[in-house]
Amino acid sequence: MLQMNRVLGLLSLAVSGIWAQAASSPVWLVHQTPDKDGIYYAGPEVSAPVLVRTFEAPYPQVESRKEVQGVTVLAMVIGANGIPDHIQLLHSHGDAFDQGAIAAVKQSTFLPGKLGDKPVPVWIDVRVVFHANHSQAVPQVLIAERDLAPPPESKFEDKSGKPLPYTEPIPIHVVDADFADPFASHPYVQVAVVDVLVGTDGLPKSVRVTRGLGFGLDKKAESAVWLYKFLPATSKGQPVAASRTLQVSFATF
Repeated sequence: MLQMNRVLGLLSLAVSGIWAQAASSPVWLVHQTPDKDGIYYAGPEVSAPVLVRTFEAPYPQVESRKEVQGVTVLAMVIGANGIPDHIQLLHSHGDAFDQGAIAAVKQSTFLPGKLGDKPVPVWIDVRVVFHANHSQAVPQVLIAERDLAPPPESKFEDKSGKPLPYTEPIPIHVVDADFADPFASHPYVQVAVVDVLVGTDGLPKSVRVTRGLGFGLDKKAESAVWLYKFLPATSKGQPVAASRTLQVSFATF
């Protein structure tokens, strides 16, 4: 899973009273907050870091032609100063390629992500694709895990302003599932259908693939949904546990 080793940065329900009394509508003042280490994910209030200058990853000498084509994917934090830190290997193409990718990232220049006008540290993924023809292999930013903006409060109310009888769970933090082979050509739409039970705390309690893709991808879809965060379902304005169906996308390396 792409971000399995990270602490999940989530949107918080930052309200004086997250749920209003049953006689009034719920109050949804949702803001992005950092994880316990002070790091954000890209989302509605936090812009993603941008690569402004890249360095080519050196193409290593390899004994076996089997490793010529492939990709290295790295997770990292781009600090408020634009410098990469906390670099983690997510998808390996062999040690020599991986080390070259890391060296290229460290030499590249980033504009940091911002919360409003303030630069902040942000988690991103970076890929370096190594082609069989030895064409230029440079870092590219991926956003495979991100916060989403919640719907407006009006979506939870009827025309008179009262809470709807029921609202389903709504994702506010999503993670793309990853491919085992980024160069594989799949003759089908790369989306899995998953049922998830969401608790009153907005966290998944059970995950089940109802329409899978096979080829080992179903497990990856399940793993991705376990990292989702939701606004929980409501019944007359109060949080309740409920299931919903999701379409899970796969990261395209």
